[in-house]
Amino acid sequence: MDGLRATTHWVAADDLARRFPAVEVQPDVLYVDNGQILTSAGAAAALDMCLHMIRRDLGSAVAAHAARMSVMPLEREGGQAQFIVYDHPPVPRGSTLEPVLEWVEDNLAHEITLGAMAARSGMSERTFSRRFREQTGSTPLQWLLRARVRRAQYLLENTGHPVERIARQAGFGSPTAFRERFRRVVGTTPQAYRAAFHAKDAVPAAARS
Repeated sequence: MDGLRATTHWVAADDLARRFPAVEVQPDVLYVDNGQILTSAGAAAALDMCLHMIRRDLGSAVAAHAARMSVMPLEREGGQAQFIVYDHPPVPRGSTLEPVLEWVEDNLAHEITLGAMAARSGMSERTFSRRFREQTGSTPLQWLLRARVRRAQYLLENTGHPVERIARQAGFGSPTAFRERFRRVVGTTPQAYRAAFHAKDAVPAAARS
């Protein structure tokens, strides 16, 4: 596998990359086809890979028939990225960053700048950015974007709010910016994510008002 691409379940992707650094691990796809060697991201993804192999070897018509017989789509929109739980890097308890990160989580719907975060922590922007990377392994703005995407995922799963309202609640400048960022991070659209993960007992937006 050295020099080849591979995938595995997203929970194990970091471990695979660490143990086999010569393998190019792709944690956000359902399967990888290297010709004679194929890898999948888990049990369900293995079925996607099998349909891919049927289509590659026998054609789309045969693969479509196999998909119908298996009661599954011929090709799922998006990849494994939509299933990944985007946790923030851990911040040590008592860290100088803990209060400002709690403030960020409480104010995601509002505009939050690097300057505002630095001022709240009592540091210059340069010092704050350096401390932030030292303690989280991420930049402040990357952390903020992940927090906003995760908030949007929660709202898509648990509310009936329209996408435009969720974009505002998660702090994105516009629905267009929200859709673009969400697709880039999660690998699918907000509408498709909601269709796949929306809780059936979530309270509709109209009933909450």
